[in-house]
Amino acid sequence: MSQIFHLENCFSTNDEILSLLNEDEPTAVFTFNQTKGRGQYGNIWKVNPNQNLAYSIAIKTSNIRIFDTFVNYYTAIIVRDFLANLTNASCKIKWPNDIILNGKKVCGILIEKKKVENVEYYILGIGINVLQTDFSNLPKAGSVLTATELSFDLKEFAHQFHQYLISRIQDINPEEEILNIYNQSLFRKDEISVFQKNDLRQNGIIKNADKNGFLWIDLENEGLQKFFHKEIELLY
Repeated sequence: MSQIFHLENCFSTNDEILSLLNEDEPTAVFTFNQTKGRGQYGNIWKVNPNQNLAYSIAIKTSNIRIFDTFVNYYTAIIVRDFLANLTNASCKIKWPNDIILNGKKVCGILIEKKKVENVEYYILGIGINVLQTDFSNLPKAGSVLTATELSFDLKEFAHQFHQYLISRIQDINPEEEILNIYNQSLFRKDEISVFQKNDLRQNGIIKNADKNGFLWIDLENEGLQKFFHKEIELLY
């Protein structure tokens, strides 16, 4: 079982959920009007009101028996699978955890650990662009609507997503299997891509992500190297 709350608006679902926790079961909160959403590493996640989904779920860390890196990978896999099944479109994971639907970024994920009254939780924050059509200042971004021409009722979309995530969290794959599935779904894996490292652009090929969260890239000028988030940028 789980409990889920719909908020008309809030600053950040990852923050709001801390006051709604139920220690006995996973707690989720969602809104279509998040005004101060956060992305990875202090980035801002901006969404247009009543066009997109901001969703967070809190799960006790004691109930998830995989390491933090695999929590990140597994969450990305769940979102990828949900959108792929829903749209029957090409859906990939851009390392570390952006979701690319038909070549456009439609989802970002922020995972945090929080301790509330001596109980530690994973807070899985997930933002999905659903109906937004204006991405004039974000050429790599899109929504489910712009990427697939499919339109959904936001509330129904949110509840379907919640039920799907709950079902997958209750039966977590072994870590080795998670890593294999993640790499099979990795955006631009084994393709020549353009990367930017220290203001220098060069071609390279993504080889794989590893169990420690690093991405291995074979660069044309420097050979095979591993990178952590923000150490290199994929320009496509």
